[in-house]
Amino acid sequence: MGDPKKHRKKYNTPMHPWQKARIDEERVIRKQFGTRNKKEIWKMSSKLRRFQDLAKKAISGKTKQAEIEMNQLIEKVKKYGLISETEGIDAILDLQLPDIMKRRLQSIVIKKGLANTMLQARQFIVHEHIMIGNKTVNAPSYLVSLDKEGSVNFVNGSPLSDPEHPEREKTKKEEKADQKILEAVKEARKEKKPEKKEEKVKEKKKKKEKVEKKAEEKKEVKVEKKVEEKKETKAEEKPEAKEAVKAEAA
Repeated sequence: MGDPKKHRKKYNTPMHPWQKARIDEERVIRKQFGTRNKKEIWKMSSKLRRFQDLAKKAISGKTKQAEIEMNQLIEKVKKYGLISETEGIDAILDLQLPDIMKRRLQSIVIKKGLANTMLQARQFIVHEHIMIGNKTVNAPSYLVSLDKEGSVNFVNGSPLSDPEHPEREKTKKEEKADQKILEAVKEARKEKKPEKKEEKVKEKKKKKEKVEKKAEEKKEVKVEKKVEEKKETKAEEKPEAKEAVKAEAA
């Protein structure tokens, strides 16, 4: 049988565990694309980073082999729909994490209208209700190429292939709930705008008041110093004047 193949990680974890900007970004992506954990995000991030590293090497290379590798990389990235047909290798360096997350099977199921939510799309895939071509795929993170995107559909014989299936139809309650959420979001945005303006005006007033107070304090300090200097000069002049009077009288 021989030695078993050593399993290696296919992704890189973050260099530092506590980075607020990265954690906030991952939280947004996890909600937007319905990932089970952050490992799925790191896998896509590592794949994107690999594409960009290969693009940098190809750009810096000046040999024929570098040109061949560059063309192969461009074809591969175009195959997944990450860049358009007219774009070149420079566009690969501008790619961001959401661009590759949109090519996952979970996102494509939503795009084609086979599921109503990301979590529902994940459930359909994991329960083997989705196929690509003639093959059933149960991996939500599977990257779908443009050629295979049209063949994403429900498995033959799946009860979910019926468009009137209760899991596929949105109930009136869900539609009303969605409308209420959208209205609440719109109202919150409208309320935030005047609040922000008022806050800015208040901040400006506070800054002006602070500046004026500091200026007044400086003036008061200067006046106090001048008064003290005058008192000191008068105190020094008095004994000198008395001595002069005594000298004249003598």
